[in-house]
Amino acid sequence: MRNLLATLALCSSALFLLQVTAAAEHQEETDIKFAFYSSSWGENTDDGLRVVAYNQTMNPIRLNTIVFHPTTDATEAVEIELNLDVPSAGYADLEIDYIDLLAGDECIDRTLQENWKLVEISNYTLNPSVRNLIIEDTDSFRIYQCVKTISTIWTDLGSNQRIQYDEWVLFHFETRRDF
Repeated sequence: MRNLLATLALCSSALFLLQVTAAAEHQEETDIKFAFYSSSWGENTDDGLRVVAYNQTMNPIRLNTIVFHPTTDATEAVEIELNLDVPSAGYADLEIDYIDLLAGDECIDRTLQENWKLVEISNYTLNPSVRNLIIEDTDSFRIYQCVKTISTIWTDLGSNQRIQYDEWVLFHFETRRDF
């Protein structure tokens, strides 16, 4: 039984890797890591969004805009103006009004209907240890991710150079299985 579960987990990981690779085929490693959080996800509140950014460069930067590209012809791009200054090799965060980043995506819609909770949207993969989770019983706790293409636009404040990355974000979902 363990071998079967391990094989299924490996197949699932391989499929996810193929999806991420396809979505990020033109992506380079970005110098700016960021994540969106909201307590309103799954709580039906009107809380805003919190953006946390990490600047991996040697100069301060301004995270200007993040554009979420549509996944179908029926949806429109969502452009988020941040203008967040982030110090060299440092972090910065910003609270903004709530913006619906979940609508119009089949993977997100399907996942939310299956009782998953969105915990983070980020441009890096999320390991449970990052969220200080110790998962001893993997049969009762699951993680799932959806991928969406974005453009990240930022300015190097040392050289005043504007940079745009076309990359992806992962919608990180968690659930505990009901017994």
